[in-house]
Amino acid sequence: MSPLANPTESVPLPNLAPATARRNQPGNILAISSLVIKELYRRKDFYVLFILTALLTVVMGSATFFSIENVSRYLREICLFLIWISSLVIAVVTTARQIPAEQENRTLFPLLAKPVTRNDVVLGKFAGCWFATGLALLVFYFFFGLVSGLREHHWPVGNYLQALVLHWFMLGIVCAMTVLGSVVLAAPSSTNTIVLVVTAGILLVGRHLNKVALGLEEPGQTIVYSIYYLLPHLELFDLRDLIIHEWGLVRWPIFGGALAYAAVYITLFLSLACLAFRRKPIH
Repeated sequence: MSPLANPTESVPLPNLAPATARRNQPGNILAISSLVIKELYRRKDFYVLFILTALLTVVMGSATFFSIENVSRYLREICLFLIWISSLVIAVVTTARQIPAEQENRTLFPLLAKPVTRNDVVLGKFAGCWFATGLALLVFYFFFGLVSGLREHHWPVGNYLQALVLHWFMLGIVCAMTVLGSVVLAAPSSTNTIVLVVTAGILLVGRHLNKVALGLEEPGQTIVYSIYYLLPHLELFDLRDLIIHEWGLVRWPIFGGALAYAAVYITLFLSLACLAFRRKPIH
């Protein structure tokens, strides 16, 4: 019966919430990421960053007390190693606690009550952690380049820029992998341990898996080769040797290909995280 013929019969209103959420998605992601950045720099991570940066500066400044040949090269290697270790720890630890902390503090329910989808939460948390890690890297490389340039009167800005961007995109893969782990695993401590172990394994052993596969019999060879080609090869983003030995720039097509390679894995891990979070019951 037509509702005009029966005035007491109500017409159901269309559900505009999904359309509103989709329309506001970029703003939602930006708002959540800005809150993550503010939260991170109110915590101890920000102070740890400056302490490590000061330590980096002191170590490079103390090079004048040594008489070892090529001591600056060794110091650059040590300082860049500290940058990689500290940035990796900051990226994993800060990302792993984001979504579990929202659930533990019961702030996830009012957040999702707004026109904010679960995808917005995942993408916003990732973007905030990735941008905050990028700011940390910027400070690290700025102090490293400043002290190194003042001592050696050499300013390879292009090398530092390429190393910074590739390092940041490598951490983007790690942050996306950590977001996925924080959704699937029970506790942030488990996510921290597993992601750090996996990342260290990829950086140290990943490039040699194809050589290991050559000495295996089937089906072990196929399995190891599959793991080799499926893993994100994080070592491809490591330009420390180019800075240490003062080599030339990476060719820009190769540089762009590395960024596209990172973008594929970031998209893959975030898609899996969004899918897992949509299916996860929230208590």
